[in-house]
Amino acid sequence: MRKFLVLPLTVALLVTITALAGAAGVSHLVNTGSPMTPFSENKQNEPAVAIDANHPNVLASGANDNIDLEACNAANDTTCPFTSGVGVSGIYFSFDSGKTWTQPTYTGLSARSCQGAPGPSDPACTPAVGPIGTLPWYFENGLVADGDPAVAFGPKQGANGTFSWANGSRLYYANLTSNLSALRSDAEFKGFEAIAVSRTDNVQAAAANDKSAWMPPVIISKQSSTTFSDKEQIWADNASSSAFFGNVYVCWAAFRGQEKSPNAAPAPLQVAVSRDGGSTWSQQQVGAAANNSNRNPTDGCTIRTDSHGNAYLFGVGAKGGEAFEALSVSTDGGASWSNPTPVVGPVTQPGIFDPNTGRPSIDGLAGARSDLAPAPSIDIANGAPTGSDATNRIVMSYVSGEITKPHVFFTESTDLGKTWATPRAIEGPTDRGYYAAPAISPNGKTVYVVYNAFTTSYQPTTGTPRSLVGVFMQAAAGAGATGAFTEAHRGAPGDPRGSSQNNLVAEFLGDYVYAAATRTYGVGVWNDTRAAADCTAADAWRQDIATGGTLVPRPAPQQNCPATFGNSDIFSFTTAP
Repeated sequence: MRKFLVLPLTVALLVTITALAGAAGVSHLVNTGSPMTPFSENKQNEPAVAIDANHPNVLASGANDNIDLEACNAANDTTCPFTSGVGVSGIYFSFDSGKTWTQPTYTGLSARSCQGAPGPSDPACTPAVGPIGTLPWYFENGLVADGDPAVAFGPKQGANGTFSWANGSRLYYANLTSNLSALRSDAEFKGFEAIAVSRTDNVQAAAANDKSAWMPPVIISKQSSTTFSDKEQIWADNASSSAFFGNVYVCWAAFRGQEKSPNAAPAPLQVAVSRDGGSTWSQQQVGAAANNSNRNPTDGCTIRTDSHGNAYLFGVGAKGGEAFEALSVSTDGGASWSNPTPVVGPVTQPGIFDPNTGRPSIDGLAGARSDLAPAPSIDIANGAPTGSDATNRIVMSYVSGEITKPHVFFTESTDLGKTWATPRAIEGPTDRGYYAAPAISPNGKTVYVVYNAFTTSYQPTTGTPRSLVGVFMQAAAGAGATGAFTEAHRGAPGDPRGSSQNNLVAEFLGDYVYAAATRTYGVGVWNDTRAAADCTAADAWRQDIATGGTLVPRPAPQQNCPATFGNSDIFSFTTAP
């Protein structure tokens, strides 16, 4: 069913009024096929978005989407597991510049039929081939699509090996993947998690439920028995003026040996490059692998290209006890990379260590993790699809600061990353930043920033309300510095306590938000909890385990919580008229 159509009346009115109030622009639910209940099928987070530069009305979005997982009532009613073998990489399309979205349905390994019943008498879920709202062809290839979505459009390669927009466009979708089988003899790759890339040359057919429009996934990461590849991002060189037009780049962190030393596992940054449309890939390490109190490898990566074909790899890493936004550049199509160099910072992690997750949290006790809040998100005005009007201005946003006021920072470079403007805070006066992402029009004239923020202070207990919003801003960029940002849209607030990890111990909103732009409009996607219901039973249990107690029983969400507990969504805003 379509979530948007069954929103509570007050929420639906808020969405409509917000969309009509501005001179231009529309906000819409992205994960339109996902149900509002039960948990965790109603859980979506960590959105990505991309625009086809040669067809700027065509967009694709990805998110972690639990639509195909079992309900909590299956078997043990107090557990809401990730069903073994079932994928969570959601895919969504828009053909009207982001004003409306559609979520296709394919076939694959599904647990939608595992709804269970109250009480422990029903059996454990056994997934079966059935409808899925996530990437196809993983089950059939002995794999599981494990989320962490990243999407990019690039040109299609012709029969003569040359890339041209005249050949059509190709959508790339990178995500984590695991082996479907636990048997080593049946494993498709070594290690715990790998990086895979799916591709389609016909997004109209893919959006219309045509599974055959997708090619089988390609494993691109080199794996060992101890490798856990994570936090990948993808980019396709989409300006025909580039010397490496058509190249596709994926960056990620390769955690090694974390089953032996989880607190100090080496996690060097990896980059893979494809020069044949994603069929084959070459991989290399960028920067050091050390991970200790004095030095950390670059993490939270983002990669983009300018109109000449230079590739820019960004991430956040620590050196000498301080963290910086670091830059590595390739001038030869990804064959070699400069050593990561600090260019912006120092930056700080605003979150407070949370006892329930062992990770930092910005909104409060048992709050959503904020590991990658300071990670840099960037975009480049590379003039795509031709590159003819490129300014190659690089824009960056990230969150940094103290817990009392985590700032959404913006900075930029107009000389190919050699120097950077002093970072400036651009968030609203009541906003405490969480995640941020910029986009710049290909001709460099308009800059957009989308961010998630909490509008309540850090809450030391789980019993007090909290507020999460999505905000979309824009500014004009001329020959000099980008001008002042104005708020184009503010999403409806929601209580993030209504979101949840599958193990229920804390909230969950993922690791990032995303933005993209054309010459005429910008679009952003963010995590949204406006339709999520807080659960007092879950609050009490989270509070109790935070203090080491065992007095509060673990809740059974479908009996002890409101129906829409856990219902996190992906919302978008587009400035397209």
